Amino acid sequence: MLLRFATYNILIFVLLLISCNTNSKNYNSNKNQDDPKSKNESLIKANRYMVNTESKEISNYIRRHNLDVIKTGSGLCYQIIRHGSGDKAVRGKIATLNYKAKLITGDIIYSSSTSEPKIFKIGYGGVESGLEEAILDMRVGDEAIIIIPSHLAFGLLGDKDKIPPRSTIIYEIEFTNIK
Repeated sequence: MLLRFATYNILIFVLLLISCNTNSKNYNSNKNQDDPKSKNESLIKANRYMVNTESKEISNYIRRHNLDVIKTGSGLCYQIIRHGSGDKAVRGKIATLNYKAKLITGDIIYSSSTSEPKIFKIGYGGVESGLEEAILDMRVGDEAIIIIPSHLAFGLLGDKDKIPPRSTIIYEIEFTNIK
């Protein structure tokens, strides 16, 4: 995990250097330095690198844990471990989940065993968009592992508490109720 953050910090530092407008004597030697299109291309390349790195980490996690996941178009991955027989999740209903949330490194960050179950109105935000996306394919009684890439979780900033910036979140959930 330390290597991952070091890589991101180095990449961010390089991006800052690329994007800064300096008045150096070598300015004329690189006429594209102030070209916004060139800067945008650099940022796009850096973002692709970071997305590909995270995608490889997720693939490695899936392989190491022998998971047979469903991968959605958004990049969300999940596997239903036990199928329930209750009502299917629908937008506008209130879902209740027992859960354990951890980083891809295995570090547990939040859990309903140490706090309350997660209760939210489906389709109205308040939880990670990746979690809502997965719940919509589930029914009461289902147990699942949900792998949420950073762009569907807490993004570039993290949650400013236990979740670092650009973190993949792994949920182990039990969908216990819907009202």
